[in-house]
Amino acid sequence: MVRRALFTSVALAPLVVLVHYVVHPTETVEFVLAAAALIPLAWLIGEATEHAAEHTGPGIGGFLNATFGNAPELIIALFAVNAMEFEVVRGSLTGSVVGNLLLVLGFSLVFGKGSEGIDRPSSFLSLGLVAITTLLLLITSIPSWHGDPERDSIVNLSIPVSVVLLVAYVVLTWYSLRRHAALHMSSDEEIEGWSLRLALVVLGLATVVTALVAEILVGSINTFAEDSGISEFFLAAVVIAIVGNAAEHGGAVVVAARGKIKLAVEIALSSSAQVAVFLIPAVALLALLIEPLALALREVEIAALALSVVIASILLADGKSSRLKGLILIVAYVGIATMFFVAGER
Repeated sequence: MVRRALFTSVALAPLVVLVHYVVHPTETVEFVLAAAALIPLAWLIGEATEHAAEHTGPGIGGFLNATFGNAPELIIALFAVNAMEFEVVRGSLTGSVVGNLLLVLGFSLVFGKGSEGIDRPSSFLSLGLVAITTLLLLITSIPSWHGDPERDSIVNLSIPVSVVLLVAYVVLTWYSLRRHAALHMSSDEEIEGWSLRLALVVLGLATVVTALVAEILVGSINTFAEDSGISEFFLAAVVIAIVGNAAEHGGAVVVAARGKIKLAVEIALSSSAQVAVFLIPAVALLALLIEPLALALREVEIAALALSVVIASILLADGKSSRLKGLILIVAYVGIATMFFVAGER
C-alpha cells in the first residue's frame, strides 16, 4: 500500500515543474509543493539504486548507494550555493547528519520488535566518523563566530579540511559501504526485480527531475520564510534536511518494522556518516566551481552535532536496541530542532 502510494505520488514532481513554468503560483505555494514532491523522488532514487545494486554486486552497489542515495541533498545544496544561500547549505547538511543520528535511528528503534543486538563495531565506526568531522569543522567554524563567516580566509581553511574528510571517507568506509550494500540488497521486499537498464534509466530521470524541483524549492525558500515567519536556517536544518533524506528515513523504518533492527541501525548511522565525511566536503569542493563556500558552522550547529554523537553513543554502548532508547532519541531530536528554531538567522 505504501509503495503504491509512493509510486503514485512521484507524478507530483513533473506536475510541480509544469505549474512553476505555466501557472506561476506564489513562491510560498511553490515551496510547499516542491518539498512534498521531493519526498517520493528521494524514495524513487533509493529504490532504483537498490535494484541496480542487485545486478552490479556489493562493491559497485555501495558506490551507487553512496552517490545517488545522497543525490537530492547534493542537488539542493549546489542550487543553494548558486543562489548564494550559504546558511541554507550549511543548515541542510548539519540537519541531515543530526536527523539520521537521532530521528531516523529513533524511529527505527521504536518500530523495531523489542530488544535486539546491533553491530557495535560498525555503529561506532560511523559515530566516530561524525565525531571526527565535528572536530575538524571546529577549525573552520570557530574563526567564523567573529566577523564575516564568508571571508576568504575561512574558505581557504575549508579546502584542506574537506580533502582530509574525503580521504577519511575513502579509507575508513569502503568496507562499511560494501557490507551495507550487501545487507540492504538481501533485505529487499519480495518483488520482481528491475533490469539494470530500467534501474539506471529511472535513476537518471529521477535525478534530473529532482534537480528541477530542487531549483524551485531553493528559489522559493526566501519568500516562504518571510511569509511563515520561520527562519531560513530552521527550514534548511529541519524541513529540507528531512525531505532530502526521505529515502533513508523510510527505508530504515520499514526495515526495522520487519524485525531487522541491525540493518536499520546500519542504514541510519551509515547515512549520517556519509553526509558528514563525504557530502559536506564534496559540496565545499564543488562549490569552488560556482560560489566559494566556507564550512563556517554556527555554535548551535556544532553543539547539535556533538550532542547527537554523545547521545547516540551512550544509548548504543551496550549493543542492544529498545523502544525506550528510540523514544529518547526522538525527544533529543525535538530538543535540537527547538534549538534551531530559537537560534533563528545568524
